[in-house]
Amino acid sequence: MKPSFGSRWSGLAAVLLISAVLAGLYLVLSANSALAILQEPDKLRALIESMGYWGPAAIVTLMVAAIVLSPLPSAPIALAAGTVYGHTLGTGYVLVGAELGALLAFGIARFAGNAFAQSWLNRSTLMPIEGSQGTMMAIVFVTRLMPFVSFDAVSYAAGLSPLSFWRFAVATLAGILPASFVLAHLGAELTSDDAAMVELALIVLGVGVLLTLTVQLIRQWRGRKNHRRVRENLD
Repeated sequence: MKPSFGSRWSGLAAVLLISAVLAGLYLVLSANSALAILQEPDKLRALIESMGYWGPAAIVTLMVAAIVLSPLPSAPIALAAGTVYGHTLGTGYVLVGAELGALLAFGIARFAGNAFAQSWLNRSTLMPIEGSQGTMMAIVFVTRLMPFVSFDAVSYAAGLSPLSFWRFAVATLAGILPASFVLAHLGAELTSDDAAMVELALIVLGVGVLLTLTVQLIRQWRGRKNHRRVRENLD
C-alpha cells in the first residue's frame, strides 16, 4: 500500500521539526557565547563548583547536550567532572550523562527515521535489514572504545538500524565506562599539559582495538568461506 500524500508530508515534517529544534538550540547557545565556556576548562570548573548541589545535574545536562548537539565537545565536561568531584563521582556523573545523551540521540534517530521511511516508502520496500543483533551490539561496543570514532554519529546511526533499544543501551554503557573513567581521572590527577599525551594514548589504544577486531573479522570470514567450500564439495 502506497503512503498517502498527507502521511508523507507529516513524516517529513516530523524530521524537519526535530532538525530545526536541534539546530536552533545550537545557534542560540552559540549566539549567547554559552558554548565558549566549554573551551575554557578553568571557567567551566568554576561554574560547576559555584552551582553547589546542582553541579552534578549541570554535568549530566551538559553531557546530554554535547551528544545530542553533535558539534559540542564532551571531553572538557568530563575533565571538569573529574576535577570537581574526583575519580568515582566524576566517572559516575559522566557515565550517566553520556548514556542518557546516547539514548536520546538513538531515540531521535529511531523516531525520525521511522517517520520518514514509513511516509515516503512503500510497505513492500520496508524490508527488514539483515544482520545479527549480537553483531550490531558488538560493533556499537567496540566503537565506544575508539576515541576517534564519533560518539554522536554512532548513536544516531544505531537509531536508524534494526538494533534493539536495550542492546544499544547495554553496549553503550559497557563501552563508555573505560573512557569515562580515564577522562575523570585525567581531570582529577593530571595537569592540562598531560592531556595531549593521554589523548594520544587513547587513540593508540583505539587503533589497537580496531586492528584486533579487523583481524578477528577476517578470520571469521575465512572460516565461514572454507566451511562453505567444504559443504559445497560434500554436496
